Amino acid sequence: MKRGLGVALLWLSVAASVFAVTDTSPATTLLQQMQQAYRELNFELTLIELRRGQLEPKRLTRGHLDGQALTYLSYLNGQPREYVQRDDEVSFFESSHDGYTLKPSELPGLFVRFQSMPVEQILAHYNVVAAGRSRVLGRIADVLRLDPREPDYYGYVLWLDQETGLLLKLDTLDKEMGLVEQVMGVALNISTQPAAFLTELKAASLPPVLSLVEAYPAPQQALPWQADWLPKGFEIRSQDKHQLPLTGQLVDYLMASNGLVDVSVYVANAMPNSDSRQQLIRQGATHLVSLVNAARMEVTVVGDIPAEAARRIAESITVKTGETP
Repeated sequence: MKRGLGVALLWLSVAASVFAVTDTSPATTLLQQMQQAYRELNFELTLIELRRGQLEPKRLTRGHLDGQALTYLSYLNGQPREYVQRDDEVSFFESSHDGYTLKPSELPGLFVRFQSMPVEQILAHYNVVAAGRSRVLGRIADVLRLDPREPDYYGYVLWLDQETGLLLKLDTLDKEMGLVEQVMGVALNISTQPAAFLTELKAASLPPVLSLVEAYPAPQQALPWQADWLPKGFEIRSQDKHQLPLTGQLVDYLMASNGLVDVSVYVANAMPNSDSRQQLIRQGATHLVSLVNAARMEVTVVGDIPAEAARRIAESITVKTGETP
């Protein structure tokens, strides 16, 4: 199904166990200032995303008109990819399919999610440490290190503009502190008024909002299989059937999340001559693991998690007692 559909249900079931922000450390205060800046400022930030030696430029524009927040994210190279957010509605425009709108939804990518998700959810999974100051875009930046509380998570380093609090740079690190992926600002414009084209976006006719029935061929249904292992802190947020965009094949789908990172699991009956060898593909922080298990189910796991965690999820998929795959 369309990329980003799993995000639609992300905010529908925030775990009741998440605690309120009681940490008043300087690092936590900086996180709160970062999110306040994102909520309140009008800005345009051009970014370079570095993934396995490949550079991808994109532009994030955000403004506020008549009490409504509008955000526009566009990829500047290759096939057009554009995303428009008006409050909690996001319209997706990608070359592989027609445009569509989801509500509630968020823009794709950790760079945006760090600035929009509740701080308490970050603190639930990461130790946040102030790590001094540096420079990005010629501006002084406060550096925060997010050390994961769980071994199956990546770590992160955030550079926050000291003057405004805006996030200017984000590194994703593996457990050996090696750089996995980087998103860095290369041009920033902050203004008192939102960019003029955002006024046009506010009045633009965007694709109608999809209902769950339209977005999912068979929404929110029990599946004949289960994941016997998920990284600690991840919860199942959605399970249904997805139609793969290239083949049209209908597959079982499960999405799990810790509030910051989503993991998608696709399961289908394996073809008779399917190779049982595991396949591992990495693109930046995203790993794809695919295998055929003993029950002849073809399992594919995709998410911004370490390879071993993705493999362990895939290997944990089993048929429920009394069910057939």
